[in-house]
Amino acid sequence: MKILIEQGRVLDPASGRDQMADVAVAGGRIAGIGQLPAGFAPERRIDARGCWVLPGLVDLAARLGEPGREHAHMLASEMAAAVAGGVTSLVCPPDTDPVLDEPGLVEMLKTRAERLRQARVFPQGALTRGLKGEALTDMGQLTAAGCIAFGQADAPLVNTQVLMRALQYASTFGYAVWLRPQDPWLGAGVAASGPLAMRMGLAGVPASAETIALHTLFDLLRALGGQSAGPRVHVCRLSSAAGVALLRQARADGLNVTADASINSLHLTDHDIGYYDSSARLTPPLRQARDRDALQAALADGVIDALVSDHAPIEADAKQLPFAEAEPGATGLELLLPLALKWGQAQGGPGVMRALQAVTQAPARVLGSALGALQSSCGQLAEGGVADLCVFDPAEHWQVTPAALRSQGKHTPFAGLELAGRVRCTLVAGHLAHGA
Repeated sequence: MKILIEQGRVLDPASGRDQMADVAVAGGRIAGIGQLPAGFAPERRIDARGCWVLPGLVDLAARLGEPGREHAHMLASEMAAAVAGGVTSLVCPPDTDPVLDEPGLVEMLKTRAERLRQARVFPQGALTRGLKGEALTDMGQLTAAGCIAFGQADAPLVNTQVLMRALQYASTFGYAVWLRPQDPWLGAGVAASGPLAMRMGLAGVPASAETIALHTLFDLLRALGGQSAGPRVHVCRLSSAAGVALLRQARADGLNVTADASINSLHLTDHDIGYYDSSARLTPPLRQARDRDALQAALADGVIDALVSDHAPIEADAKQLPFAEAEPGATGLELLLPLALKWGQAQGGPGVMRALQAVTQAPARVLGSALGALQSSCGQLAEGGVADLCVFDPAEHWQVTPAALRSQGKHTPFAGLELAGRVRCTLVAGHLAHGA
């Protein structure tokens, strides 16, 4: 279908483009920005006056509930939530039920997602069988089935010899390893260690739970050569100022490392737990203001590459429990863009372009060659590139309530917050997946 998006403000961090222009879409690709192709006759027009035309978002951490919760049709609801939030590509962690450690499960997830014709799903394969941290999976077969990287999600990998072998194997064949750094024993608590956790009687998770794991990981990378020829490692959901300092040093040393942070850790602190609010029961836990500020600074200057939703659709009966017993996680797909812009436009913030870059171009760059034919155009607006984009109304104000969310996960620590800006429509490969 030929679509003309008219009179919008086109913002593209990859090219630095910021102009009022029409955008023509044909054959699933961007046919023109500003100057339209000769004889272009649109079959559909989208009025974007007062709106921003943005690249489709790329989310590196979004759980979809499948495999595992097919009875609730959760994949359909979470994919609808993705495109409602302007997310056109997302990475699904491997801690599904069953775990993504078999090619058949990966192919099934991709097939089901493709049938919905909404956001693209890039599965992350399990690094070890069953995420048990013992035997490595067949990364070759999982890559052939569609996995873009390998990780443990939130499951610990205690055996450093297994981790070393995994990094060696991944390095040999060019696979990426994604890990969330947390010592399994120190990380067994439910809130960040500090005065608040002590007063509330909650088991604490010290920042050293993160830094010990990072020290181990970075020392192994150095032992394996460390530079661009070494294994590609992505650090998931960094949460502490001490962890940021280690990441800065690792990148200064030339280690082949990228990183992301979640919207929760970027905006909130442990004080947002309030009176044992289980919506703020998260992994990693919300830390102190100095940690939040360090994450914001590192994301602003690019030491942390990307911002993620860390979306997890938790059912009500798993959240409506005492804080320490509630399942960790929160909905986030529909909040990623407005919360990124809230950070970018705040006093002292890095501005709109860096905020947009952190959810478009930068995460696409982390995925790199795993995107295949999409590598040259994912996360950006380029003539001839794939038409993944969203039309965003920055003037619309809305309140985060269960009724306002398409996800089946209704729990978020941002509940009740009024946000500025909402996605009006989303195109995935030129297909109108949401709105208009």
